[in-house]
Amino acid sequence: MRKSIWTGDNLDILRGMNSGSVDLIYLDPPFNSNRNYSALVGGAAEGDGGVRAVSRQWSGYRDW
Repeated sequence: MRKSIWTGDNLDILRGMNSGSVDLIYLDPPFNSNRNYSALVGGAAEGDGGVRAVSRQWSGYRDW
């Protein structure tokens, strides 16, 4: 089985795929909210025990 991760506008991508070829769609809202999501969890600065509330990186996904 071939595994793929696609990023982009889901309607554009899905229109180009064969019917019945999708097992899972993962959406990560909010979309186009014009808000800053770089806040830290726990109130501490990053590096002082705080961690980023949102990360756009999925470390290790290529090992999947």
